[in-house]
Amino acid sequence: MQTVLAARVQRVQQQGCVSVQSYGVHWPCLLPQHGPGKKHERPIVLAGWQRKIVTAHPGDFVRGLFHSDGCRVANRVTTRGKGYIYPRYMFSNESADIMGLCQWALDLLGIAWRMNRRNSLSVARREAVAALDRHVGPKS
Repeated sequence: MQTVLAARVQRVQQQGCVSVQSYGVHWPCLLPQHGPGKKHERPIVLAGWQRKIVTAHPGDFVRGLFHSDGCRVANRVTTRGKGYIYPRYMFSNESADIMGLCQWALDLLGIAWRMNRRNSLSVARREAVAALDRHVGPKS
C-alpha cells in the first residue's frame, strides 16, 4: 500500500487477525467506484485500467468476489427418493453492477453459471465447479 499510494500504513492486531489501515487522499483515484451510500444504490463501474487488469486476470477478480460475497457448499437434493450431494458455488449481491461484473469475469474464464434469483448466482456443473476451485481456493 505504501509503495503504491499511501502516506501511512499501519497494522493493528485484532482478535484472530491483523487489520491493515492506510490513509491517503488519493485512494479514491485508485478505487473510483468507492463512494458514499450503499453499493446497490449507486453505480459500480470499473475504470478502463481496472477493466484491463480484470480481463488479464479474471481468476483473481473472481476469487475476491467469492471470498467476499460467495460460498462453496455441499448441495443436497433428493430425486425419486434417492439423495445426491454435490459441490456448488453460490454468489449473492444486491448490486446489479457487481453481479454483472461477476458474470462477466466467469464468462471470461469459460465457467458456466446461472441465476437462481435476481441477486443469487450458482455454479453447479461438475466441470464448472472444478474450474472455479482452481481459481477461488479455500477462504482464508
